[in-house]
Amino acid sequence: MLILRSFKHCKACGGAVEYTVPADDNRERAACTVCSAILYENPLNVVGTVPVWGDQVLLCRRNIEPRYGMWTLPAGFMELGESTADGAARETDEEAGAHFEMQGLFSVLSVPRVGQVHLYFRARLLDTVFAPGPETIEAKLFREDEIPWDELAFRTVRDTLKYYFDDCRAGRFDVHCADVS
Repeated sequence: MLILRSFKHCKACGGAVEYTVPADDNRERAACTVCSAILYENPLNVVGTVPVWGDQVLLCRRNIEPRYGMWTLPAGFMELGESTADGAARETDEEAGAHFEMQGLFSVLSVPRVGQVHLYFRARLLDTVFAPGPETIEAKLFREDEIPWDELAFRTVRDTLKYYFDDCRAGRFDVHCADVS
């Protein structure tokens, strides 16, 4: 099991934190040595879309690290106060400037190694006019045989695209859940 150990100080009082197994728990937690608060470290949610125009999928070339210059689906970290779908829509707008209709949840990929869960929704593009934001070099449509598979930024993107094209061939869309090691 991955223990991130990212806390050094208590969020409540600023006191020093030590990692220990609390008496009523079964795993190591960050515990404040001053006020005894337990600080929980939970996975971050990455939310995004698989935007589609006919038989093409919209990908964005990253203008930020990590993986600058590589291709990805429009996605990013979910913000407090957002639903997963709202966050995916915001990220698609910010990264691609795309006009789209949100569809159903498509993939849920756990990435324990980095403490993340990636959730992708299908999205139907309403046109092919894109206005990429500052995190994107370019936004471009690709057919399956045109996808730059060796230039994809993340395994979760590759896996989600493979699920998508497999489902297209099957004529139905499922929700795909998997662990990415």
